[in-house]
Amino acid sequence: MRVKDYRDLIVWQKAMDLVEQIYKLTRLFPREEQYGLTVQVRKAAVSVPSNIAEGQGRRTTKEFLQFLSIASGSLKEVQTHVMIAQRLGYLSEEQTSQAMNLAEEVGRLHSGLVASLEAKIRLKPPHHPPSTIHYPLVPPHARPRR
Repeated sequence: MRVKDYRDLIVWQKAMDLVEQIYKLTRLFPREEQYGLTVQVRKAAVSVPSNIAEGQGRRTTKEFLQFLSIASGSLKEVQTHVMIAQRLGYLSEEQTSQAMNLAEEVGRLHSGLVASLEAKIRLKPPHHPPSTIHYPLVPPHARPRR
């Protein structure tokens, strides 16, 4: 079954849930972090579903995989920022656990999608451009006269 729209992807839907959760959590951060950690974690969170959507809209599976790779990096960044926020005392253990659990779910779904797309590439026969027909050169003296 071909996905016609990125919004049909469960990984995208869960990544959107993660964005919502991150925005709610970052409202709890101190005001002094408004232009620091808050911006960083929000930007990374938004990057996850955005790159999934952009990749799905590309022309080839390889391009989609490239954008999924970027989304994966952003997801790891979100997880790191959440752990930093806990270490700094901005998030409780429970808040951190909830965010990390959702991020891990997104990661599992992401890995499944990547594996599926990689299998699709392996099964697809390689594309070869139409071959060029080469005619033997006929020496000028052997060409018919007009």
